[in-house]
Amino acid sequence: MRPFLLSLFLLASTPAWSSDIVSCFTPGEDCTGVIVNQLAAAKREVLVQAYSFTNPDIVKALVAAKKRGVDVRAILDKSNFCRAEKAGCENKGQIAADTLVIAKVPVTVDREHAIAHNKIMVIDRERVITGSFNFSRAAQEKNAENLLVITDASQAQRYTRNWQFHAEHSERYAGR
Repeated sequence: MRPFLLSLFLLASTPAWSSDIVSCFTPGEDCTGVIVNQLAAAKREVLVQAYSFTNPDIVKALVAAKKRGVDVRAILDKSNFCRAEKAGCENKGQIAADTLVIAKVPVTVDREHAIAHNKIMVIDRERVITGSFNFSRAAQEKNAENLLVITDASQAQRYTRNWQFHAEHSERYAGR
C-alpha cells in the first residue's frame, strides 16, 4: 500500500506545466542539425533574432520553411551588414540576409543596442531555440557552445513578446 501511495503522491505533485528541454553542445554534437530539424518541423511561424548569422545550412532551412508557407521573419544585429563607407565589403551575414530577402523573408536590423546579442528562434509559438550558439559555422565547427530547445508555450510567448519589442525599433533591410 505504501508504494502505491508514494507513487500517487509523486504523480499528483508533477506540475501540469512541465516542459520538454533538449540540450546540445559543441564541440562533439550536431547543434546545426538540431536547428535544421526543428525548422523542418515548423508549420506556421519562425521568428529569428541573431547576432551572428552566417551558417548556410540554417539559412537554407529557413528558406525551405518559407517555401512551405511558414511565416519566417528575422531580426539581425548590425554587425552582419557592411557599412556604406566600406566599398566592396563582403560580409557573410549580409550575404545570408540577402538570401532571405530574395526568398521574401522580411529581415530587419536592430541598431538600437551596442550589440543585439540574442541567438533565438521561436517556432510555432510553442518551441524556443536559445543558448550561446550563434547561427554560424564557427559555432558548430570551432567554438564551445550550448543550445537549448525548449518546448513550452508560456516561454515561447515570452520570447515572442521580446522579439516583437525589438521588431518595433528595428529597421527594414531591403537587400543589396
